[in-house]
Formats: sequence, C-alpha cells, structure tokens
Amino acid sequence: MTSNTNLGLVSIIMPSYNTGKYIAETVESVIAQTYKNWELIIVDDCSTDDTDSVVQNYLSDKRIKYLKNAYNSGAAVSRNRALREAKGKWIAFLDSDDLWMPEKLMWQIKFMKKHGYHFSYTNYSEIDESGKSNGITVTGPKRITKTGMFNYCWPGCLTVMYNREYVGLIQIADIKKNNDYAMWLKVCQKAECHLLNKCLAKYRKGRKGSVSSHSIKTMIGWHYKLYHEAEGQGVIVSLFNTGRNLLFGFYKKKVFVKKA
Repeated sequence: MTSNTNLGLVSIIMPSYNTGKYIAETVESVIAQTYKNWELIIVDDCSTDDTDSVVQNYLSDKRIKYLKNAYNSGAAVSRNRALREAKGKWIAFLDSDDLWMPEKLMWQIKFMKKHGYHFSYTNYSEIDESGKSNGITVTGPKRITKTGMFNYCWPGCLTVMYNREYVGLIQIADIKKNNDYAMWLKVCQKAECHLLNKCLAKYRKGRKGSVSSHSIKTMIGWHYKLYHEAEGQGVIVSLFNTGRNLLFGFYKKKVFVKKA
C-alpha cells in the first residue's frame, strides 16, 4: 500500500502519565506508519518517571508536539487540550503504552473515504505488560448507532478515528475514568460508528494502574459517574444505563472477544 498523503492531516491524540517504559515503542509505531501526513500531540500529565527524557529523543521530528500540564489533571483534561491543539481533518487516538500496525492510518482513512463514513474503529489484539501476545483479538459490531454506543463502549480507544470537519471540536466533562467512552458518546451524536474488520492495533492489557487492571465493582462505579456526571442523566436513568452496560459487557466477551 502506498504512502499517499493527500487524504488529509491526521491529528493523533496521546495523553501520557508515567509510561516512560513504553512510550518510545508507542511513538515509533506512529513514526512507522505508511501514511506520513500526521501530527502527534502528546500531553503529559506531570509524569514522575522518565517519560519526559524519553519523549525528548523524538522532538527533532517536527510532526511531534509535546505539551505538559501545569498540574496533574487526568486524561480527560489532557485529551481535551490535545483536541483543541489539533489541526487535522482526521482525529485518531493512541494511549502512550499501546501500539499501531504500520498500515493502520492508511487502511482506516481509505475505508472511511470509500464508504463516506465519519467515525470508525478497527479490531485490536491484546499484549501483556512485556509486549507478548496473549492470543486474544477483540472486534465489535459492524455498525454502532447512538443507542448502540449507550449500550456499551464497543471501540477500543487505540482504534478510533473520526472526521473532525464533520463532527466538530469535541470536549468532554472532567471525569477521571471512562473519558474515552464519554468522547464516543458525543461523537455518536453526530455520526454512526463503523467497523473496519482488520486487526490494526495492539492493546497493552494488565499494566498496573491501567483500566483493565481494576475490579468489576470499581468499573461499575465509573460507568455510573459517566452517565450521571458527564451525560447529566438522573439517578434512575444512570443506574439503568449502568446495568445495561454490564449486560452488554458480558455479551461482548461471548461474541466479540476471540481467543486463538
């Protein structure tokens, strides 16, 4: 596949916090993209490890922009700041410990252009903390409506892309967890989400402090806060949506999580 770059600038949103152990590999997976017309906006949330010195090694590439929060603010604030800085037609997301396959951007942009889609996601595989595959691939529904997105957060954050010219600037409430889901709920108000059925990313699961390392009870509490605080829903509706989300979570594991 050629490195055709006339399909528009991609702004890649990357919040970072204490991922110095992984962020070099993550940035290199962006640099290795066959689609070269991108900007990477890293917003560091006052890391206390060596994230800063690692990122400095890549700033000779003028496509990479490195911003630092004045105080520890959380991923929602970091993503909002990066989105305000973004200049691209396309918005993509990559957390600072995850990875992309080299043709991720090219495949996804061409998929969206071909079908006239404004919001899409792809499959991804799981790796452990050391980068070793655990044999699991995660996919999802071919089409996600607004109601479908309220049912469950189907897309992996590292796989999402949307057309900013169509969707507009997205800013989300300052919630500490599930802020990527809060973003998809807003984008889905403007455009349905479509699956590109290719495995184009690697999600690092189980890292200490990551969402995937927390208990179901903790995550239920986060879902309630998402609906109640970020979406402004009443207590009853928030509880209903939290329960619905839990049920669809079990459904996802049964239908869309594949083990080799």
